[in-house]
Amino acid sequence: MTSLSKKPNLKEINALKKKLTWGDVPAIYHLVASSLSELDGILSHGFDSNFKNILDKTTWNLQALDGYRDTDGKVHVKIKPQIILQHEYNEQGYELQCYPVVEGEKIKRPLIKEHKSPFQTWLPESMRILFRINSLVAFAIFTYQRGDEADLALLKYAFYRVQKLMAILSESFQVLTVEGYSIAEFYQEIAQRNGNILSGDVI
Repeated sequence: MTSLSKKPNLKEINALKKKLTWGDVPAIYHLVASSLSELDGILSHGFDSNFKNILDKTTWNLQALDGYRDTDGKVHVKIKPQIILQHEYNEQGYELQCYPVVEGEKIKRPLIKEHKSPFQTWLPESMRILFRINSLVAFAIFTYQRGDEADLALLKYAFYRVQKLMAILSESFQVLTVEGYSIAEFYQEIAQRNGNILSGDVI
């Protein structure tokens, strides 16, 4: 079997998958790989996304964060906004979700111009999901049951990409906690349950 480098990029993984399948790449692989390509776009090109939007300090509540704009219009804050991150697995796939924290409370409701909110406006319906990896649950089960080297490499790549994006968030935010299974832990749970993850209480 063709071996990949220790930390292959998405292009290398996709090339191996095409080689292993003689070009007949399963649709579920395409779905996950396409989502990861979008994540790469967020990291390398700053593609527009909820992830990018919450990092935009012009949307933060400077009064609550003891912040100000300098003479160049750049925003500075003395207090990092507090958030809770959550790994969420559902029928659509994997999501990294974000919840503002106000006075120690995880906020699930809308916040609009509230004095102590870290954001000027927080609309959970449109802002909570920072990004999604489509069909990751089904793909992880597929990988465990009959995946090849490229499938497992793609799953590991997803884990590393999410970890990288979370690290970027932690530079600007005080991440109080991260709830739920990481992608690596989720895959381990699939293995422990011999693939029967959908019948359990994990998702």
